[in-house]
Amino acid sequence: MMVAFRVFTFIAFLLAALSSARAQDDLDTKLVPKPSGDQGVRDAIKSPGLTVVHLWAPWCSNCQVELKSGGWLKMVKANPQVHFYFIAVWNDGGDGKSMLQRFQIAGQPNVTILGDPGPRSGDNKIKQFAGMPLSWIPTTWVYKGGDLRYALNYGEVRFDVLQQFLEDSKNEWSHKGEPNLPE
Repeated sequence: MMVAFRVFTFIAFLLAALSSARAQDDLDTKLVPKPSGDQGVRDAIKSPGLTVVHLWAPWCSNCQVELKSGGWLKMVKANPQVHFYFIAVWNDGGDGKSMLQRFQIAGQPNVTILGDPGPRSGDNKIKQFAGMPLSWIPTTWVYKGGDLRYALNYGEVRFDVLQQFLEDSKNEWSHKGEPNLPE
């Protein structure tokens, strides 16, 4: 009888400890915001290669037009050395991966998909990402070695223009030795 009591007491103690730990985990989840990928993207854009950051949302009609045109899939496939970040913003935490899968963008080796955990609207929605202002989607930025080379902040991208931006961004953009214009 004493052994059964001890086993029962031990099991009760173990269940109480597990329950307490689970309650703490639930509380931590509610108090600590889900990471947005902002820091990961900040680190990634510092790489020596080219990085494209595309801020979008599945509900955005302009973003949908870009996907339907097939331009993003062609761009990703034509530039395997470029890393593309598709970051769903103002989407109440969703990353939009299912829509990107429909257009065969998800699963490409040079694509990372992230979602901003913030609300879609109101005072708490994000107003900047990776240190850059965000006021419209779709927004597309091209980086090389931590330097912002191009920012398309308002609307649909023309993919021939984006391709030219990528080509131009491969250059060092140094004008050392060139004469200055007279004043």
